[in-house]
Amino acid sequence: MNSKKRKIRVLIAKPGLDGHDRGAKVVVRALRDAGMEVIYTGIRQTPEAIAGAAVQEGVDFVGLSCLSGAHNHLFTKVVKLLRAKGARGVTVFAGGIIPASDIPGLKKAGVKAIFPPGTPTRDIAQWLRAAAKHL
Repeated sequence: MNSKKRKIRVLIAKPGLDGHDRGAKVVVRALRDAGMEVIYTGIRQTPEAIAGAAVQEGVDFVGLSCLSGAHNHLFTKVVKLLRAKGARGVTVFAGGIIPASDIPGLKKAGVKAIFPPGTPTRDIAQWLRAAAKHL
């Protein structure tokens, strides 16, 4: 993908029963302000719905947010479903309350970056721009 020809397309989703989405909405706004096209699916989404929306929308990235502690299961399932749907080029990143001890397993499962609470939104946008150059 050449990010100079078209906007970077990002889907932000809240999988599982987590109903707290303030952080996800802050990221959505920041990425839009940074010139990206962002789709927000809202709270309480299933991994199947997230993967389906990502394929339907033709996004470059899926950003997942979880504060409930179910990140290992939910994030891994989204990655697997994306791959099963043929969306191998979609890069998954995540944020939320994720213990440092869980990060290696999530990365091994295919989550390319984890942004913990307090990460400046400009850092997320910079990471996405850099990652988009390799798509």
